[in-house]
Amino acid sequence: MKLSDILYKVSLQQVAGSTDKNINVLQLDSRKVVAGDLFAALKGTKVDGHQFIDTAVKKGATAILCEELPAELQEGITYLQVPNAAAALSICAENFYGNPSSKLKLVGVTGTNGKTSTVTLLFRLFRGLKFNVGLLSTIQYQINNEIIPAPLTTPDSITISRLLAKMVDEGCEFCFMEVSSHSVSQHRVDSLEFAGGVFSNMSRDHLDYHGDFKSYIEAKKGFFDMLPKSAFALVNVDDKRGRIMLQNTKAHQYTYALKSMADFKAKVLENSFTGLMLNMDGEEVHSLLIGEFSAYNLLAVYSTAVLLGEEKIEVLTELSKLRTAEGRFDPMTNSSKTVVGIVDYAHTPDALEKVLETINVIRTQNETLITVVGCAGDRDKGKRPMMAAIACKYSDKIILTSDNPRTEDPDAILEDMKQGVSPSAMNKTLFITNRKEAIRTACMLAKKGDIILLAGKGHEPYQEIHGVKHPFSDKEELQKGLEEWLDS
Repeated sequence: MKLSDILYKVSLQQVAGSTDKNINVLQLDSRKVVAGDLFAALKGTKVDGHQFIDTAVKKGATAILCEELPAELQEGITYLQVPNAAAALSICAENFYGNPSSKLKLVGVTGTNGKTSTVTLLFRLFRGLKFNVGLLSTIQYQINNEIIPAPLTTPDSITISRLLAKMVDEGCEFCFMEVSSHSVSQHRVDSLEFAGGVFSNMSRDHLDYHGDFKSYIEAKKGFFDMLPKSAFALVNVDDKRGRIMLQNTKAHQYTYALKSMADFKAKVLENSFTGLMLNMDGEEVHSLLIGEFSAYNLLAVYSTAVLLGEEKIEVLTELSKLRTAEGRFDPMTNSSKTVVGIVDYAHTPDALEKVLETINVIRTQNETLITVVGCAGDRDKGKRPMMAAIACKYSDKIILTSDNPRTEDPDAILEDMKQGVSPSAMNKTLFITNRKEAIRTACMLAKKGDIILLAGKGHEPYQEIHGVKHPFSDKEELQKGLEEWLDS
């Protein structure tokens, strides 16, 4: 594609060189650059792409998108200086791939918890309604039946537009996409044309990146601020920050709730380990999903489908068939079905509390609830004692362990968590650094009728230690432990 066409609507401060040249590929990684590519030098939290401009040029880049021009400009190379390279790249990516977001109905879901479950349920619902559909989630990207591994919650802007273009080529009418606070702050979704935006809830998360809760809220709100007039903005008004998301949005505003006045309402009639019975928009519907938080996700999915023009009864019928996303309140048991194991991605205080509250509402109180949980390294340290305190409050036995320690000492992370364990809770708390051993211990402690909650990593197929991702699955380890210790 001609560079001049790629730059349509990009705010340029300075251009050095010709824009009348063809560009083969847009690249963020200088190591992948080949002759004829455009290299975008983005300023990241850890690495500044400007440091690799010379490398990109040596490897054959014919255009450089940057915020600061190099001291020496190479002949034959076009340098494009912009105020914000990330925002400019988002526009370039959409132009390069033919503005695919405008050729399907793209719905973004944001919030602290429930994003993955909601977009996955929407994808499955619309597939059940016989549509061609795309999915961009933490767990995976999917185009109809084709599954593509997902390294990031929201991919970079080049990858987003490339995937959307592939979805268009495959005849997709809809795409459901997680929109993280990082992606909004980093301008990865700036140029996308959304048909709708959904807000689930807001609690403490990612403060290691955003710095404070106010900035985190503003990042989420930024997504709704950018929605066009043609879009809808659907928010959970049982969360006090739901209406904040609607301030300044140009989109049509809609609300959903279980407990407040709203455009879309639902009520939990029954809640058990076999599922939910709901009154949704005046109709009774049974769901295979469990817990009040699942009721919110289901209501968001139903509301979104109706706003996208689907028939109410058809949606409710299909909704009753849906199963949970992998690693989201994912139940399992041993062969003799004597113990219930639950794997959940809960990695924030709010999410962990909601999962434990759900279990305690459903359980008979005659069984022992054993919770295994850790906290991630190189992330918000302030939530570590909070997570431990919540586990102690709602559980009969607690095993504090590693999550993804990354570059931190896992024992030091456990010491941070230990600060949230009260003296009275010490006698029911174990500290086991090795996550595999912690899971095995939980299974050894469990007796007939007991419940084991394994929280924090959910679907993740790895454990990250000192920069290396080692193969590790909570589901596999828990299933193995249940079979080995309880059926032997």
